[in-house]
Amino acid sequence: MTRFLLAVALFVAAAAPAQAAPARWVGTWATAPSSAVPGTENGYPNFSIRNIVHISAGGRELRVRLSNAYGRTPVQFGAVTVARAAGPDTPTAVPGTMRTLTFGGSPSITAPPGADVVSDGVALTVPADSDLLVSVFTPAPGGPVTHHQLTMQNSYFTRDGDHTADESAAAFRERTSVWHYVSGVDVRSSTLRGSVVALGDSITDGANSTWGANLRWPDQLADRVNTRLGVLNAGISGNRLLLDGDSAGPNALARLNRDVLTQSGVRTVIVFEGINDIQQTPHETDPAKIIAALRQIASRSHDRGLRVIGATITPFKGWHSYTDELEAVRQAVNAFIRAGTDFDAVVDFDAVIRDPADPQRIRPDYDQGDHLHPGDKGFEAMAKAVRLSTL
Repeated sequence: MTRFLLAVALFVAAAAPAQAAPARWVGTWATAPSSAVPGTENGYPNFSIRNIVHISAGGRELRVRLSNAYGRTPVQFGAVTVARAAGPDTPTAVPGTMRTLTFGGSPSITAPPGADVVSDGVALTVPADSDLLVSVFTPAPGGPVTHHQLTMQNSYFTRDGDHTADESAAAFRERTSVWHYVSGVDVRSSTLRGSVVALGDSITDGANSTWGANLRWPDQLADRVNTRLGVLNAGISGNRLLLDGDSAGPNALARLNRDVLTQSGVRTVIVFEGINDIQQTPHETDPAKIIAALRQIASRSHDRGLRVIGATITPFKGWHSYTDELEAVRQAVNAFIRAGTDFDAVVDFDAVIRDPADPQRIRPDYDQGDHLHPGDKGFEAMAKAVRLSTL
């Protein structure tokens, strides 16, 4: 009898339909706040800012993150909306897609100095690889304005009050080349495996890629995985591993928690930093210090259960600060990265980008022209070099 009951129980368990994975929040777009906008000690009183952001993975419910990371006083977000963009580089919303966001049920929230806030979820079907409009109204003075400086994308604003709910672009007559306040978009999903964060500098930030085309290498990586993973860009132009920069944000170790470890659904980080420590003044000529910083990032990320992919530093011969001494530092750091002892996987961007005829240089057809930053074709090669099985 006991065996019979056990057999019946096993049969029922085997025949029962598999339980769907619970829905959770997964990052689909992010940017790393880089600094405060110069000259904004009074904030942006009575401004409505319409940020255009390009998401990776799609979903049917989303939420938005806003940042006062560089504020020295509280900032009031008096109204915040999200909508699908009617087309590339337009502040016009797709009719019927405008949604008002709330924060704990309230239509406004005040963010203390240095703080981030996240909205409640809102129902809105958004396709993968698409543009969203995140509009923020700041009714009162709010201190230095947190922004991300290098966007390779237009956004828009008006100084004439709350136009966050406008589907029309008529009020948004002024253009900006930075993202103000917005730092992330999450989608709620039971099918996405999580998100991948690209931690880097201007090459990750997409410097000198085609304006408004979303051809940064993380964008092109997202095109390969956007039905399975979100891809988040935590690049800041000029960023270093060891030193802070005025507009280049805190050093990568200092910003790791905010820009990587606390992202929604993060499972993997691709670490692609170090060239600015080498080529910027003051030059870091001791590879051991750069290696120690990379090890710290790997260790802290592993402590959070993340996979860590180390990316080799790409060539810079022909760039104004290049010397043979600095090249030797790059080679030493790359030898450590290739050894892979501290990483779960390695992506050899150096091998992909370099000129076979002169390995200290970027391949001419991948070089944007300044001998430091790849162009669109180089970014494509970098994105293709990432083995999807390692993510």
